[in-house]
Amino acid sequence: MEVKTSLLDNMIGVGDMVLLEPLSEDSFLDNLRKRFDHNEIYTYIGSVVISMNPYRSLPIYTPDKVEEYRNRNFYELSPHIYALADEAYRSLRDQDKDQCILITGESGAGKTEASKLVMSYVAAVCGKGQEVNKVKEQLLQSNPVLEGELKTLHPNSGAWGKYMDIEFDFKGDPLGGVISNYLLEKSRVVKQPRGERNFHIFYQLLSGASDDTLKKLKLDRDFSKYNYLSLDSAVVNGLDDAANFRTVRNAMQIVGFMEDEVQSVLELVAAVLKLGNIEFKPESRSNGTDESRIKDKNDLKEMCELLGIEQSVLERAFSYRTVEAKMEKVSTTLNVAQAYYARDALAKNLYSRLFTWLVTRINESIKAQAKTRHKVMGVLDIYGFEIFEDNSFEQFIINYCNEKLQQIFIELTLREEQEEYVREGIEWTNIEYFNNAVICDLIENNQNGILAMLDEECLRPGTVTDETFLDKLNTICAEHQHFESRLSKNSKFLTDHSLPHNCFRIQHYAGKVLYRVESFVDKNNDLLYRDLSQAMYKANHSLIKQLFPEGNPAKVNLKRPPTAGSQFKTSVGTLMRNLQTKNPNYIRCIKPNDKKASHIFTDSLVCHQVRYLGLMENVRVRRAGYAFRQAYEPCLERYKMLCKKTWPHWNGPAREGVEVLMADLQVPAEEFSYGRSKIFIRNPRTLFFLEERRRQCLQDLASLIQKIYRGWKCRTQFLLLKKSQIVVAAWYRRFAQQKKYQKIKSATTVMQSYARGWQARKLLRELKYQKRCKEAVTTIAAFWHGTQVRREYRKFFRANAGKKIYDFTIQRIMQKYFLGLKTTLPSMSPIDKNWPVRPYRFLDGVHKELRRIFHLWRCKKYREKFTEERKAVYEEKLEASEIFKDKKALYPSSVSQPFKGDYLEISKNPKYQKLNSAVDEKVLLADVVNKINRANGKGTARIFLLTKKSVLLADQKTGQVKASVPLPDVASVSVSTQSDGFFALKLKEGSASAVKGDFLLSSERLIEIITKLHRIGATTADRDQLNIDISDEFLVQFKQDKVCVKFIQGGPKNGSGVSCKRKNNRLLEVSVPTTA
Repeated sequence: MEVKTSLLDNMIGVGDMVLLEPLSEDSFLDNLRKRFDHNEIYTYIGSVVISMNPYRSLPIYTPDKVEEYRNRNFYELSPHIYALADEAYRSLRDQDKDQCILITGESGAGKTEASKLVMSYVAAVCGKGQEVNKVKEQLLQSNPVLEGELKTLHPNSGAWGKYMDIEFDFKGDPLGGVISNYLLEKSRVVKQPRGERNFHIFYQLLSGASDDTLKKLKLDRDFSKYNYLSLDSAVVNGLDDAANFRTVRNAMQIVGFMEDEVQSVLELVAAVLKLGNIEFKPESRSNGTDESRIKDKNDLKEMCELLGIEQSVLERAFSYRTVEAKMEKVSTTLNVAQAYYARDALAKNLYSRLFTWLVTRINESIKAQAKTRHKVMGVLDIYGFEIFEDNSFEQFIINYCNEKLQQIFIELTLREEQEEYVREGIEWTNIEYFNNAVICDLIENNQNGILAMLDEECLRPGTVTDETFLDKLNTICAEHQHFESRLSKNSKFLTDHSLPHNCFRIQHYAGKVLYRVESFVDKNNDLLYRDLSQAMYKANHSLIKQLFPEGNPAKVNLKRPPTAGSQFKTSVGTLMRNLQTKNPNYIRCIKPNDKKASHIFTDSLVCHQVRYLGLMENVRVRRAGYAFRQAYEPCLERYKMLCKKTWPHWNGPAREGVEVLMADLQVPAEEFSYGRSKIFIRNPRTLFFLEERRRQCLQDLASLIQKIYRGWKCRTQFLLLKKSQIVVAAWYRRFAQQKKYQKIKSATTVMQSYARGWQARKLLRELKYQKRCKEAVTTIAAFWHGTQVRREYRKFFRANAGKKIYDFTIQRIMQKYFLGLKTTLPSMSPIDKNWPVRPYRFLDGVHKELRRIFHLWRCKKYREKFTEERKAVYEEKLEASEIFKDKKALYPSSVSQPFKGDYLEISKNPKYQKLNSAVDEKVLLADVVNKINRANGKGTARIFLLTKKSVLLADQKTGQVKASVPLPDVASVSVSTQSDGFFALKLKEGSASAVKGDFLLSSERLIEIITKLHRIGATTADRDQLNIDISDEFLVQFKQDKVCVKFIQGGPKNGSGVSCKRKNNRLLEVSVPTTA
């Protein structure tokens, strides 16, 4: 059997621990150290990847590296996390198997970075396209939004656990994803361990936000002004908080957050900082008890302004606590300690619920939209095992989660693999390993588990303290082999007196961990006083009510909420069931030293991690077992093309087909074994050999398929061309015959037309000749008779008498014409268009000229009768014609209406006496107009007064002047082309009258108003002529806003009058009836 040499044979040390000889703990560590010293941070145990944290950047994650590992077999190249990511992705895409990437290890071992590398690789190798790229970018940008990274003992360790299901379609292109979060370390909001700092977003906001943003949030850039921010670790070397804040803002925009949502999130973050600055002081009451009072209410006031809460409501919630039973409600005061507890509880809940909302909001943006079944790849990045000097409830919960992950690793890689060999009848020597199920049962047992007893203590009546909880543990768990306390005894019945009285110890798979019971009960209860929840629900804020639904007074629930421990236990159970449905891929992360320094390899620390991760047992199982197994039917279906006897169809049992296949390939018998339902292949090289042969065979099959396809395509194309040629030939022959027929037909028609034309022309010539002959005879006869008559008459008349008679006749006709014209002249009205009819055609020129002269003379006489006032009226009418004729549909109806000016008779009407006295000059025009309200488009009746100096608007009922605009402040007037009466007085920018904006008015006498305004401007020397804009769409300035006034034809539905409606903040629409 020819096997292609793998690159695993030419590496520093051994790239796959399965091939390590001899296998011992020392050789295992020596191999890891040798590879680590040469920057080889990845090593295999079969299909498991060991990742050593180098604590520095290495040039092994470039795009070229991605292409190098793309579509390559797992053992073909040197060990790399990209190889595992590619194997998982191709299994999901090609074999339709859901995958999960389980990344485990201690805090600071590089789990978060490993998860980012897996996601970035999958994003790089999957499909392209605008929509696909958008989904990939959203999935990748969800990390900067959610990462609550801290400066802890390990710079990249997260303060929360994340599991992301990435969903793919049948082509392997990402469709979306779903993120689940686990146990945010919200206690860090109010208190941080020494040497660590709070969540990054607080420092990023203060460092990177603009001055305007900080002013709106009522924040200051100085970290020292906020009690919740640790000062000794506020600034981290190599960490640019300002740049990271911009990254977070950009990521939120890419994921799909609206600007108002981002602002709401920042307001809540600022509120948490303000909350930490609220301090309390004791105040004695008359009954001898102490109650708390807020020292400085400035931060409370600013926080309430940010969240839209009444200050008195929140101040009372910090001073009193209300306890509700079925039939009664009791209110008690809070002392200073309780007030601080309430403040911190609110800050923790506010931040944790905001974080949960962010996860939910991101899921809404990145979830797959299609309803069909999706392929899923899960990536688990969760806290590593934690052993600190002071371990509390958080470390207990985190280590419980790691126990469950270790258990699923044991079940899937050690126990189930060995059990499968037994089920399939494969010869197997059982390998002993530590099963941590007993530790998981100690913690999660529903009756006697530590979490169950903690919940029982939290829920029982009476005095409950951390000490009573520890007493219960000592009573029930004292004899458990993995539990130790001051009162328990070991297998030798000896008590460990080094244990403090307020601690207990659990022997985890990773080692012994000492837990201090202080605050276990409080942290498990996670109690937030009902008064604070109700105060938050009353907030006038777009986000707060969603975060505190239990504060709704209409939905009071007297049941205690589930404890933090029970919630986390349920979440972990759901996670484990989810992982068990997928094909696991393991990345075991190891930190080489505790100093976070490169090139340092601490043997004792690495050895400890190798032991508790069970890596040695994993190697032994892999060495003794089989690298690959598959059911006979899919195995035969995948590799049947490698043997002529099984290709293309095998008619017998699948197992016999596989046996024939392996015999034909001459695979050594020691390289595989036949189980009851599966074939087991021992060495990965054998699997690599089968895959390589299959790849070559697929190329040959592809060539055969291509050859057959090309032949079919060419024959189909030939037949199509042949059929097309026949059709083309038939159509061509038909076309040729048609063309020949049309040519003959056209020639025949031309010949016939020529013949008929010749005959017709011949007949026409003959008829014309006969007609000319008849006319010639008549003419000759007439001339002859005329000659004879003249000859006879010449005897009776003198010579040249004819001309004189003609001239006399003409004069008599003209005299009669002028006398008749004199008696029939039309009226002196210039608009009278009547004129006598001329008696003879030769008088046309004279008749027209006399009519023109008469009209000019009549107009002159008419003008001489005008008084100065009447002349001014007509001049206004003339000016109105020049402005509006053929431009405004309302103009024709105004021609016959005289311009009166003062329609209200201001000086005579006693009703307007007060208004008349307020005007100290002559009123040129007074009428009632409608002032259009910009808010709803409705009109308000106003008295419109025009003088030579100003325009005044007064109340119609009281006569009180509402507005007075000097005419120099009027910049222009805008009207429509329709038959409406709307006009806009536009004021000059910067003038005193322009403070409230322009005036939009409506009047039936629009033509007269605009004409008089224009005439005043034209007759005043020191004033610019008024601009008149005639358009069906113009802008009007209302205070600070510009509103578009748009005129449309159609009118209201009832067809009566003009209507004006406000469409939005920027548009007023005027409907005008359609003119005939």
